[in-house]
Amino acid sequence: MKNTKTLGAALLLGSLAFSGVSIAGGASAEALSVTCAGCHGFDGASTGPATPSLAGMSAVYIEDSMKAYKAGERNATIMTRIAKGYDDDDFAKMGQFFSSKEMHMAKQSAGGNSKKGKKIHKKYCSKCHEDNGTSADDDSGQLAGQWTPYLKYSLEDSMSGDRDYGKKMKKKVKKAHKKYGDEMAPALLDFYASQN
Repeated sequence: MKNTKTLGAALLLGSLAFSGVSIAGGASAEALSVTCAGCHGFDGASTGPATPSLAGMSAVYIEDSMKAYKAGERNATIMTRIAKGYDDDDFAKMGQFFSSKEMHMAKQSAGGNSKKGKKIHKKYCSKCHEDNGTSADDDSGQLAGQWTPYLKYSLEDSMSGDRDYGKKMKKKVKKAHKKYGDEMAPALLDFYASQN
């Protein structure tokens, strides 16, 4: 009986010692990802049409986005407040976790303008959003297979100036809109939705 109590006490002390080390080192990448699951889905596979999937995105893109939210440099309804609760190490862990997951393509139907959208993408978007918007290698956001409402809101924010996407993208969007007018956005959205 005495040996059992001694063994139990040793196991308890050992587990407390190891838990202290893991707490001192911060939360694991997987634990941090669970805090994102309510909106972005488990393993970054979003089921909410106004929220992007993070699975398969570039680690650098996720990390930079989180830093921009925290600094107030990127406008968002909720993310600017949420990002303030994390540090740069947490952002790096989140980026590595989600980038290691398989890209999630939202199951949705595309409208009838996907051919025109493909043409617009090829001329104005493909240099940064490679492989029809599926590439994570270029550290740009993935567009193909993202929920259409999310992409619509993001594009509207970019066009109105509510969200800064940089001079290069602003210039490209402005040129595409000048040529295609109000058909530009629906066509692009149809093309990206058709990639699922």
